[in-house]
Amino acid sequence: MTSRVVIGHDLRKVFRAPGNGGEVRALDGVSIEVRAGELTALVGPDGAGKTTLIRLMAGLLAADAGSLTVLGIDPGVQPQRVQDRIGYMPQKFGLYEDLSVQENLDLYADLHGVTAAERRQRYPQLMQMTDLGRFTGRLAGRLSGGMKQKLGLACTLVRSPELLLLDEPTVGVDPLSRRELWAIVEHLVREQGLTVLTSTSYLDEAEKAARVLVLHEGRALAQGEPGSVTRVAAGRSLVLDPGPGSNARRLQARLLDDPAVIDAVPDGGLVRLVRGGGSSEPSAGSPGDAPSIVAGLVATPVEPRFEDGFMVLLRGTAAHEAGVDIRLQRPLSPAQEGAVVEVRDLVKRFGDFTAVNHVSFAVRRGEIFGLLGPNGAGKTTTFRMLCGLLPPSGGVLRITGVDVGSAGAAARARLGYVAQKFSLYGSLTVAENLEFFASAYGLRGAVRRARIDWAVRQFDLGQHEQTASGELPGGFKQRLAMGAALLHEPDILFLDEPTSGADPLARRAFWRRITALAEQGVTVIVTTHFMQEAEYCDHIAIMDGGRVLAQGSPAEIRRLARAGEARQASMEDAFIAVVEAARAREAGAEG
Repeated sequence: MTSRVVIGHDLRKVFRAPGNGGEVRALDGVSIEVRAGELTALVGPDGAGKTTLIRLMAGLLAADAGSLTVLGIDPGVQPQRVQDRIGYMPQKFGLYEDLSVQENLDLYADLHGVTAAERRQRYPQLMQMTDLGRFTGRLAGRLSGGMKQKLGLACTLVRSPELLLLDEPTVGVDPLSRRELWAIVEHLVREQGLTVLTSTSYLDEAEKAARVLVLHEGRALAQGEPGSVTRVAAGRSLVLDPGPGSNARRLQARLLDDPAVIDAVPDGGLVRLVRGGGSSEPSAGSPGDAPSIVAGLVATPVEPRFEDGFMVLLRGTAAHEAGVDIRLQRPLSPAQEGAVVEVRDLVKRFGDFTAVNHVSFAVRRGEIFGLLGPNGAGKTTTFRMLCGLLPPSGGVLRITGVDVGSAGAAARARLGYVAQKFSLYGSLTVAENLEFFASAYGLRGAVRRARIDWAVRQFDLGQHEQTASGELPGGFKQRLAMGAALLHEPDILFLDEPTSGADPLARRAFWRRITALAEQGVTVIVTTHFMQEAEYCDHIAIMDGGRVLAQGSPAEIRRLARAGEARQASMEDAFIAVVEAARAREAGAEG
């Protein structure tokens, strides 16, 4: 019988809510077991209780009720004994950015009392595993996001833990880095027999685990092997062909408004649909009790996947959400022919380093344009130039026909920007942040009050109005950032990894809003590491090393994936193929 490393029964944890003095039930009767030598995954929306549960296991919090043992020890009573035997990597791992890779490793080895003999054995293993051996002298602050995560994992493993706790280890990293991180985790479990528990926003990662625990509002919705969650959606999954000249994004948005729909997402030019109701399987072309909106479309039953079952479980806990009523109250700038965003031979240098190297693309009114690329590809630098926050070193950059460098404040006021890192004021409440940004955008009187009320209602911020924004869960921080960026109803919206760390429900709601804005003529330029989200875009550019490697529609980009896959090529397949091919060419040229 497999031994159990973690045993938790009826765990409860209540926090005092900041601002209003109410209570937040972070954990409300959760039971869990983690088996030795296995990978266990925690999944659930923001605020589900995943981080709280991990912190209980790490001995950083004590449960209010229930029982918990980790490696046979009660972490609430003897936290140090537990911490001496586990590795814990929180969402924001404490790397010292002004220290080198080697110095960070040495620091954590010192903190954990790792002997010189142990380091001689451990360091080469960690460098080989993470492929950081070439960068031991580089400052941590100069590493890409994916490399920082790998260094954080190496520091966590600098001694050999009996249990590894990972809290959202792949948030904010690109598909290549995510694949590399998961290869490390799977190696630790498969080859070294390490017990690992991880929380994740990526449901395809949870599908790789031996066991999963689905949490929602502090309660367990399901626990067991991933297939048990997948089977919840048996007979409910379909793919729909929007038909010639139709748009999968628009069809998906209409489907999400239908109470008979559990879930709908663009998927390779089609729309993947999960029906509510019974589990009778419809035949191809006949959606059975699928929503009436699909009448006349070709509906093909498909095998359910883990994400389908996950969405069925979540939708069963709350009433169906109505469509997103996001409407502009003032007209956009007069329409113009051709591109509203024109980028030609754009260059940005920082000393001897070229961050953006002759980038060109164009975006038309009402389009959603996706900039994809690994961490450090130059996407954020490009964004900052587009918004007038950085001066270009060369090239042409026009917004609605006006050169950004010479544009006045009135022209820049037509832009909205959601930064990659939470850029609002953490010490101010939600209400105070909205008041500040409304003033910054020149909103006054009744218009200002109406726009703030709209943002609070639209992004469901009412219960958090008096909460300091720095204390909000990640998903609500992004809602607030989005609401602030839309207060002045911009013509062009720049979104730099806006859904990083957001759960699947939050990402669906976000893209439903973006689709509604695009339908009204708002132009959207977005970066994302969720390759499935690239399917919402009209056009895509893939960047790496400051250059554009490929451009085209999602269908055109998918065709760049390597041939030979038994399944249909995904956007992630294409992304990895394009980037790896470019890097191989560059390495060959240097060799």
